[in-house]
Amino acid sequence: MRSPMHQQIDTLPELVRAIARPFDESARATFDFELCTSVKRIYLVGCGDSYHAPVGAELAFHQLANVPTQAVSALTFSRYVVGHLPPTGPQTNLVIAVSVSGVVSRTIEALRLARQAGAVGVALTGAPDAPLAQSAGKVFQTTVPPLPDEMAGMVVPGVRSYLASQMALYSAAVRIGEVRGHLTTAQADALRGELLGLADVLDATIRACEPVAHDLMQRWDDIPEFVYVGAGPLYGVAMFSAAKMLEASGDPAMAQETEEWAHLQYFGRRADTPTVLISAADYDADRMAEVARAAQSIGRRVIGVLPDGETAISQYVEHVLPVKGDVRECFAPLVYSIPGELLAAERAAAMGATYFQGFGGGRTVDWADGASRIRDSHLLDTVRR
Repeated sequence: MRSPMHQQIDTLPELVRAIARPFDESARATFDFELCTSVKRIYLVGCGDSYHAPVGAELAFHQLANVPTQAVSALTFSRYVVGHLPPTGPQTNLVIAVSVSGVVSRTIEALRLARQAGAVGVALTGAPDAPLAQSAGKVFQTTVPPLPDEMAGMVVPGVRSYLASQMALYSAAVRIGEVRGHLTTAQADALRGELLGLADVLDATIRACEPVAHDLMQRWDDIPEFVYVGAGPLYGVAMFSAAKMLEASGDPAMAQETEEWAHLQYFGRRADTPTVLISAADYDADRMAEVARAAQSIGRRVIGVLPDGETAISQYVEHVLPVKGDVRECFAPLVYSIPGELLAAERAAAMGATYFQGFGGGRTVDWADGASRIRDSHLLDTVRR
């Protein structure tokens, strides 16, 4: 029987097909003409997976919306950034706060303080009645269709919610770019069609990568840790992939930006640490090839998450988890996250691990005095300047 995490990964292609049009309609309703034409800077804010998705979407906002955009963790934004927003006038600073549940304290705080500082605050959430939505000036509603009855109630590392956040952010970027005239209507519609078409790429990628991930995790039973490497939008995927491994199996896992790997990870004591290089073989291709060669030369077990048929980087890796289809780099996180999800699912299955360590040892989100109090943490009520 396939694990619960595998079962949810299997639903992702159909999820894209189900939400592409509703999310586009929600983006049109949320980002009106006045807002789109007034905005001069965009901040994408969230925690956990809801921060990894904005890191992956930043390039789409630069390229498609043509608005300077920064992905910022909610804590950094609310405690260090919001007091210094550019004083460029009404509706010029736009803050999109991402939280599927709508109850994460730090993201709520970031959105409330953003509005206090004069920014337009948009809640991107699937929970329109939750505190985040109630704290927003506008709600970009991104409710995800329910799972089939036989899968309802499964407690699984988030894969559907992450994909939904990505789709919503891309829909927002396309909408803003179209209204501002950076994209023609024909170009915007073509991009929406691309997003919908990625469902087929997801399906083919799952089928191609699963047996490779299964074989690796069956054979690599001596793994002490995992390192995931990516640049630009795929640095967000590296962070997300490390998070899924931690949540699914409990194994130590970390993300490293591609350039930083060469400055730091190169000196790791254990040479054979599995190192997953994630690249769409576009802007970062030459540097990733150099990193792959370096990783190979010091004995790392190198895995490449690469476009199917890529040759420059793959010549230096032991195993390729191929992405089966053409994906523009600014949309790449939607698909390139699949191999990391499968590695995590296979590792947990091979170990017989319980997801989230069964929420034992104070790991619950509402543990009395622990760091995991993500829903009832103290909220600042005043912007610090």
